[in-house]
Amino acid sequence: MFLTITTTHRPATDLGYLLHKNPARVYSRRESFGTVHVFYPTVTEETCTAALYVNVDVIGLVRGRDGVGPLGQYVNDRPYAASSLLSVAIAETFGSALGGRSKDRPELADTPIPLQFFLPTLPCRGDASLLRSLFEPLGYRVDAERLALDDRFPSWGDSAFFSVTLTVTATLQAALGHLYVLIPVLDNAKHYWIAEEEIDKLLRHAGPWLNAHPQKELIAHRYLKRRRNLTDIALDRLLSTDDGTQTDAGESTQSAATPTEEREQALERTMSLNDQRMSAVVREVEALHAASVIDLGCGEGRLLRQLLPVKSVARITGVDVSVRGLENARERLDNDRQPQMLRDKLKLLHGSLTYRDRRFEGHDVATVVEVIEHLDEARLTTFSRVLFEFARPKAIVLTTPNQEFNAKFPSLPAGEFRHLDHRFEWTRAQFESWAHEQARQFGYRVRFEPIGEVDPVLGPPTQMAVFILDQLDQQPHGNAS
Repeated sequence: MFLTITTTHRPATDLGYLLHKNPARVYSRRESFGTVHVFYPTVTEETCTAALYVNVDVIGLVRGRDGVGPLGQYVNDRPYAASSLLSVAIAETFGSALGGRSKDRPELADTPIPLQFFLPTLPCRGDASLLRSLFEPLGYRVDAERLALDDRFPSWGDSAFFSVTLTVTATLQAALGHLYVLIPVLDNAKHYWIAEEEIDKLLRHAGPWLNAHPQKELIAHRYLKRRRNLTDIALDRLLSTDDGTQTDAGESTQSAATPTEEREQALERTMSLNDQRMSAVVREVEALHAASVIDLGCGEGRLLRQLLPVKSVARITGVDVSVRGLENARERLDNDRQPQMLRDKLKLLHGSLTYRDRRFEGHDVATVVEVIEHLDEARLTTFSRVLFEFARPKAIVLTTPNQEFNAKFPSLPAGEFRHLDHRFEWTRAQFESWAHEQARQFGYRVRFEPIGEVDPVLGPPTQMAVFILDQLDQQPHGNAS
């Protein structure tokens, strides 16, 4: 496997400082899958090229592996084509550059410079359009030439491999992060078992750009080796990163409000809308005489804290996709110091809201507070099935902003949402239409309640729907469907 990195930044020899590899020496490193070498075929003030060469030990790579066919063990493209092995080599060999660190040129590490990457053999099933759809949204010029299966036998046709040159002006850290993530996506395979830890790697290296990428779902799905449960968790965690900053572990840090949160809080603070929302939801839970409640998208546990004292509720479950958010919830609730009765009452779960999970089942009431507007439309459909069809609580209390009321916020520009991560904000008619459709499709009745001061024209700032299973409905009030 081979990768070259070229820059025309002046002086171009600064590339050695960025990569932490001396251009005058050959660097070698032994890895579990072979030996990695770094050398510089071109070193001038005008142009500098670093070459990463990976000599794969195909025998060592498959030694001890069970379930691999005898031919597939030794006849494969691993020694020649860019793959997840190359991504590992990049991370292990250029770790400082991938982390954005340069002891001798710290200012250069944060400076976009002209870069060109050459991959002589890059797998890509289909045509070059996939290559372009992955790299061009990130600012690359993509030059790709499909390789023949065998130059000696033209009749055999083309292979599934391309010779690729990628040209961009970016920081070296950002560009290496793009390669680290997208090479395995193109290869569509990994040489090791994919576990949930891979989500952290994906978000650590792709977090700054993946959410805005038009192919984000394909990237996450292929990077995680088509494991749908991990893909859903990764995409949910990606949405939650707007509520915090990325740490080295790839988790969201929510100890302080981010600019997006601060805007939403500032808009709603004067009317104490969040407090009114929580109080309204707790009142509904009490009115429904719920013995068990699951809060989907519990965040830092604001609602959980208000539900804990409710005597009729014997079991409370909080679910969130952010591990850091759940840790903050534990700290906020001070659960370890609570009486044993309260500790037994509460359970926090890490999980995706768009993936069927049997732990969500068996609750009297599900609360979904200011969650759905953070979901893309396609994933909202999946979430509806997870909630209404699979978890299927006896009742659901769900809130979302009323888009019409945004006109009452003078500091909010026309057409913008209250939170930068909102994928939509519905009018009352849109919300009621969606809610009636869920009720009809999944066998619930629904009524609507306002939260906050109601404007005679624009309605309330927050709208709430209460869904009740038909066979369990008890004297519904409000505007029942």
